[in-house]
Amino acid sequence: MTETPEFAPDIAGALNWARARIAVIDARILLRHVLQCSAARLAAYPEAQLEEREWGEFRSLVERREAGEPVAYLIGEREFYGRSFMVGPAVLIPRPDTELLIELALAHFGDKPRTRVLDLGTGSGALAVTLALELADADVTAVDRSREALLVAMANAARLKASVSFVLGDWFSQLGGDRYQLIVANPPYVAADDLHLSEGDVRFEPGTALAAGPQGLDDLAAIAAEAPRHLEAGGWLFMEHGYDQAAAVRGLLTDAGFSSIASWKDLGGIERVSGGQWQGRGEPR
Repeated sequence: MTETPEFAPDIAGALNWARARIAVIDARILLRHVLQCSAARLAAYPEAQLEEREWGEFRSLVERREAGEPVAYLIGEREFYGRSFMVGPAVLIPRPDTELLIELALAHFGDKPRTRVLDLGTGSGALAVTLALELADADVTAVDRSREALLVAMANAARLKASVSFVLGDWFSQLGGDRYQLIVANPPYVAADDLHLSEGDVRFEPGTALAAGPQGLDDLAAIAAEAPRHLEAGGWLFMEHGYDQAAAVRGLLTDAGFSSIASWKDLGGIERVSGGQWQGRGEPR
């Protein structure tokens, strides 16, 4: 392993030291964060000398990344649907696969004005804020049971100038009889004893936003069962789920009385989102 320079190195030296400890792409992101510069600057000026403060900050971040902390938490942000969202240990890190929920929402409601949208378990607010900005005059409500998560989501909404109403509560518990045309949810869906919960970046993310019962279906089942009471006739529910849960979630939607039930594949070709339409006939089961 490359020895730690005694004095602040240049950009090339700092990256050479870091790449012996963490992935090159992570090292570049962390150094860009410290220097507040573009990738082009790193490439164009490898001989540029770091200040002692910059070297100390970069070294600390690399060591924390080497210990497993997610890059997104270290720099305090992650891109989602072309926008930068602030993140921290109180919220899950937005994933590219979750953008499928945005694509489905736009496909079904992109040409409809003033859509009433509910985002359950908003976390960083990535879904709610994006939908508020992408759907014309959308009326978006975002719910989370974590006060700390809502503070992050509210900060993101303010930062990106998105109009979103925030509610502290457990799924539908604080919504009364409110109804929506679109409900999206990226709830916890990992089995409680899944070994992945003790591996990689996931170790540092909030466990309550990841695990949901012995099969990971508890929250998905609760949302599917209650959603019809909060959907207008013709409204849609879309839920993200695990790589092997599509069939089970379609079953939950069937049991709840949804129609037009389907699953959609993520960027990796895995069925990642399932949903259905509520026709509004009779009482929800």
